[in-house]
Amino acid sequence: MLDPRFIRANPDAVKEAVRNKLEKVDIDDFLKLDEERRDLLQEADKLKQERNTVSEVIAREKKDGGDPREKIEEMRAVSARIKNLDQMLKEVEEKINAVLVWIPNMPHADVPVGRDENDNKVVREWGALPELDFEPAPHWDIAESLDLVDFKRGSTVAGSNFVIFKGRGAKLVRALMSFMLDLHIGKHGYTEIWPPCLSNRDAMFGTGQLPKLEEDMYHAAVDDLFLIPTGEVPVTNLHMGEILEGDNLPLRYTAYTPCFRREAGSYGKDTRGLQRVHQFDKVELVKIVRPETSYDELEALVADAEDVLQALGLAYRVNMLCTGELSFAAAKCYDLEVYAPAHKKWLEVSSCSNFEDFQSRRTGIRFRPAKGEKAQFVHTLNGSGLAFPRTIIAILETYQTADGKVRVPDVLVPYMGGLEIIE
Repeated sequence: MLDPRFIRANPDAVKEAVRNKLEKVDIDDFLKLDEERRDLLQEADKLKQERNTVSEVIAREKKDGGDPREKIEEMRAVSARIKNLDQMLKEVEEKINAVLVWIPNMPHADVPVGRDENDNKVVREWGALPELDFEPAPHWDIAESLDLVDFKRGSTVAGSNFVIFKGRGAKLVRALMSFMLDLHIGKHGYTEIWPPCLSNRDAMFGTGQLPKLEEDMYHAAVDDLFLIPTGEVPVTNLHMGEILEGDNLPLRYTAYTPCFRREAGSYGKDTRGLQRVHQFDKVELVKIVRPETSYDELEALVADAEDVLQALGLAYRVNMLCTGELSFAAAKCYDLEVYAPAHKKWLEVSSCSNFEDFQSRRTGIRFRPAKGEKAQFVHTLNGSGLAFPRTIIAILETYQTADGKVRVPDVLVPYMGGLEIIE
């Protein structure tokens, strides 16, 4: 959420940000309501001061034996007006908040202006693209022939775009989870969290999923709880409403979670195999930091996610997203895309974002820079380190052999119980 004072002081910049992020929200409506709010506050404050002053006069007159009945009647009228103004103020503030929650975060100055993925900026690439001396099979054929994934029974149990990993496929999922967590904890210094897979409405609002993305969420209406779309939601909200000590920052958390997304509006788009499923596994990285360090922490976050891909030996590239591709809450975001040789395309496996103080204003997470100093809002960051389905696609397609087997990446062999070849 943006600071209303910032919007008031920079209306043209906010309007431009709304346009560049392809959002639709009336900033002029917000400014009109904000002005109305300040007028109501000014009148109410003036009347309250008058009431306080006259109340002192009435008290003195009573003490001196005077007759303050006329002033008392006047103050009754003033009190009624104040009550009316307070109600009007409450209604205006509700209208302001109803607009404010739809105003997106401001893109960072480095973010390229653009509408879609064609306007993203490739920052760097790593690794040579796989050169196979045979026609590579798509991952869904590999997964079925090696009995790693049961696509049909996944749909039988839960519906389309749900899958079941089985046998060595399930073991591969578990191996990726353990490897990624061990890397982020042991090498990168994150603290592991095992959070709930359900979040309440406040938590979903805090990280920016609500109200904008509610139709994409799985909602348990009886309890008004949501299946988490990403570990970002419960982990970022660990410190909701808290004031942290500046000396304890930065906080770096990692968590494995299953994630759930309805993918509303995505039907028919990349739905075959593991590309776009409704339930998927992910290791999440979350940082809570001082504002002055947040962009250095973003670069470090990206490097931590890249480290996973490098260890797996998978070719990838890093994209800086343009304004039209940025999420509602992000100020700057890098996507990590892994190369899938059978698809002959790049697949996103991680988005690493700096939200600046957009989420912390919603979640109420602040820090005290030093003892006795005024609390400030933290900056929050998160990224996937990594999402499993497309990482598995890249592993199966990159490490496949001409005779239909799959070599296990070296770093995963210990986690696979010493298995080097899936056949």
